[in-house]
Amino acid sequence: MSLSSSLSFAPSTMTTRKSTKLRIPHSQDDCELVGILEQLSPKESTQGRKIALILHGTMGHKDYLFQKRLALRFPMDSFRFDFRGNHESGGQRTQGGFAKDVEDLVTVVSYLRNTYGYEIDVVVGHSRGSVVGMYWLCTSEEGQHARAMVNVSGRYRMHRIYDVAETYKEQWDAKGYYERTVTVARQAVVERIYPQDLEEFSQWNTAIVWDKFPDQIDVLTMHGLVDKTVPTYDAVIYSRALGARTPGTHSLHLIEEADHNFTNRQDEVVDCILEWWDALNQGRLKTGILMTGLRGKL
Repeated sequence: MSLSSSLSFAPSTMTTRKSTKLRIPHSQDDCELVGILEQLSPKESTQGRKIALILHGTMGHKDYLFQKRLALRFPMDSFRFDFRGNHESGGQRTQGGFAKDVEDLVTVVSYLRNTYGYEIDVVVGHSRGSVVGMYWLCTSEEGQHARAMVNVSGRYRMHRIYDVAETYKEQWDAKGYYERTVTVARQAVVERIYPQDLEEFSQWNTAIVWDKFPDQIDVLTMHGLVDKTVPTYDAVIYSRALGARTPGTHSLHLIEEADHNFTNRQDEVVDCILEWWDALNQGRLKTGILMTGLRGKL
């Protein structure tokens, strides 16, 4: 265990907030997982304190899209990190390696519990991070005690990854893998996708949420209506799967003209999450469309 740096963030409304970069050893891949711990009251004991986990998606990182913005506004301690093989974390990532992502999450939770005494209260995931977060909630002891989940752009129909297979076919036939260069944290990263990656990806079990998702967890699902990466209808499926539980609720919020990454709409995502969180803590949530009965922008 090591702390590589301590970064101060002190807006006038919350002068005690502290950001600390953590490097968490990972025995499964002999690497470190790098993340940022946000603490509202760093001088107070963390034993038994609630914390939020913020999880990024494919080829993302801990500070992209809305993740950092949410962490700096969320009224609770939080931890966001780079999954294995992403940005600052070591190890190797693969397109279909969801099981390794779950291992990373288990390692992080264990570290936060054993080192600080934190208890996971809410998981916020984007895309792949949502899929991983929901699976962890379904299969872990700690997940059974969480209160909330935010599912942003989460995929349910994993087989739809084959919708993009035609793009890969020419390179697959020529050299056995598809190679592309993407920008991650302003750095060029080369990714190789093999046919077996799509097969492994497509077989990941998202249907576990129907029977194993904890009944008490309140869920917010957000999705853009022009998402070309994950069909918007997947959000409807999650609404069906999670909407009949009790006492937990499911709130659905669809954003017009928003894409998979909510380009230029990240503050809107954060505002929505914070409004939902406030309603949760006031006991005002009901299963259905979020913010019904409120007159807003139409």
